[in-house]
This record gives sequence, C-alpha cells and structure tokens, in this order.
Amino acid sequence: MRIAVIPGDGIGIEVTLEAVAALREAAARTAMRLQFTELPYGADHFLKTGETLPPGALERLQEFDAILLGALGDPRVPDGRHAADILLGIRFGLDLYVNYRPVRLLDDRLCPLKGRTERDVDFVIFRENTEGLYVGMGGIFKKGTPDEVAVQEDVNTRKGVERICRHAFEFAAQRGRRRVLMADKSNALTFGHDLWQRTFREVAGGYPAIEASHMYVDALAMQMVKDPSQFEVIVTCNMFGDILTDLGAQIQGGMGLAASANLHPGRTGLFEPVHGSAPKYAGKDVANPMGAILSAALLLENLGRPEEARLLEDAVVDCIREGRTTRDLGGALGTREVGAEVRRRIAARS
Repeated sequence: MRIAVIPGDGIGIEVTLEAVAALREAAARTAMRLQFTELPYGADHFLKTGETLPPGALERLQEFDAILLGALGDPRVPDGRHAADILLGIRFGLDLYVNYRPVRLLDDRLCPLKGRTERDVDFVIFRENTEGLYVGMGGIFKKGTPDEVAVQEDVNTRKGVERICRHAFEFAAQRGRRRVLMADKSNALTFGHDLWQRTFREVAGGYPAIEASHMYVDALAMQMVKDPSQFEVIVTCNMFGDILTDLGAQIQGGMGLAASANLHPGRTGLFEPVHGSAPKYAGKDVANPMGAILSAALLLENLGRPEEARLLEDAVVDCIREGRTTRDLGGALGTREVGAEVRRRIAARS
C-alpha cells in the first residue's frame, strides 16, 4: 500500500514522524507491506517557492492508497493561506465529503465529566466536509469603511446532504449501531436546513431498523456534556461538525487524542490528527503523538487492515493506562519517548 505523508508545520512534523514509525512497526510484525512517500507541502515549501499545492498535486495524490497529514499553520504565514489551500484544497479537490471523527474515551480518568466512564463515551460524528460555510463564497463591499458589508454564503445541495446522511446510516447498519441523530439549526436557518430536515427524513426511511432523531445544534452541545451515553452516530453540516467534534475531543480526553479521517468511499482518503501545529511547542519534544498514531490506525482500518489498526490503538490504550504519556495526559514523557513506548507495545502484541 502506498502512503503519501505530508508532515505539515510545527509539531505536525514531530507527531507525524511517530505515526509513520508506528505504521512501520506494525508492518514489520505482520504481512502488511507499506511504501511511504514524503511530500514537502507546508509553510517551508510555500515560503521558498510560493506554492501551496503545486500543479498536478491532486492528480498525484490520487495515485496513493491514503494520505497521512500533519497539522498545518505557521506564524511566518500570518493569513494561513498555505494551510487553507492545502487542507481545504485536498478535501474539496478530492471530494472527500465525509469527515469521520470517532469520540471514544480510552480511559475513565481522562474524561472531564463527573462520573462518566468508557461505556458512556463511545460515539461517532460525521461532518459534511465539502459544502456549507466553508466553500468560500461571498465577499466584502466597502471594506474598511463605516458602511462595510460582509457576506458569507452557506451552500447546501441535495446531493451533498443526501450522501453524508446516507453514509451515516450505512455506517450504523454495518457497525451494529442503533441510533442516528441529525443536528441542524432549521428553526433559524430556514432554507438550507429545511433541506437537511427533508433529506434526512427521506434517507432514514430506507433504514427502518435504525432509530432516526433530530436535535438543534445548541441543544445537542448541551446534551453531549450532560449525557454523552445517549449518542451513537451523529451527522451534521460542515461548521457545526467542526465545533461539535472539538467538544467531543475534550470529552474523550483532549485534542491530543483526537483522530480524524476525510473520506470518499472507494477513493484516496486523508487522515490527520485535529490538534493545531502549536508553533511555540515545535522542537521541544513535548507534543502528544497519540492523535497522529490513532489517525494512522483509522488509515489502516479504511484500507482493510483492521488487525493492524487494533495493534496501534491497543498500544496507545496500554500506554495511557500505564501512565506512559506526555504531560497533557498526566505523564512525564516526551514525544519521541511516547512513540517508542507505543512501538514497544505493538511489537509485544504482534
């Protein structure tokens, strides 16, 4: 399997290195064969060449089985244009309409909610990844004047809404999940989210064995904190998904553990931890590599290697339960030490 690696910026470079090392360790212990190709897209490349994604980059990326991406963002590029062009460029250019974020508590002590255990926090959020407010449609009139007007368009298509809703129900049916909830704000966004309401109901009709329900997004945010155990599969639009998944990351123990996949079934997927590039911590060997390693586990799962994916995930869980973590999770190890601990457990389990 051919894997494109884009290390990114800041701590992205460090944690991606550990994720690749974990993948290599799993491959060395099983019958899996992996070939890695590192691509330089990031702030350094942009500052040297003026390129974000060079011509032909999207076509080249489609030749790989998967893409592993580190965090993007660098203070030398204050407007963040390279990060937006690379990340959104790949998502939109490859039509990766599914943003898949598992929210799973790996150890009881990591949950900030009182009395909640691993059994209470185990759900997934599917975020529509190619539409909504993130498409960049709009403009500014009379910029910098007292009469300035800014317009940002929220784009929702029947095709886009239907396919993400259907993906959520298909996932639930395949994984034995019994409930799918759609979150919107149709009481205020009466046009775009009316489309979500109608489409969700129509798609749900094809899955009578799965309970379909709805919450307004503000109510859902409250309920995620009050009782996360009531959720199994959540599907929502681009912006709401962005916000809810970060809330979910905190419920599961912090951004350092949050993994994600950007998918279009049957095509090359993009896998990334969702923390930022944290430039002030770059090079200090303090960043948590577990989110990147868990993203690598999602990569393997998506490529039909569930046993190797479990090797990575189980190794991470063992490290957490034994306190062999970085400081954000209460441990005392550095980035490289955590990576080595994960690899040692992969070797021991295989």
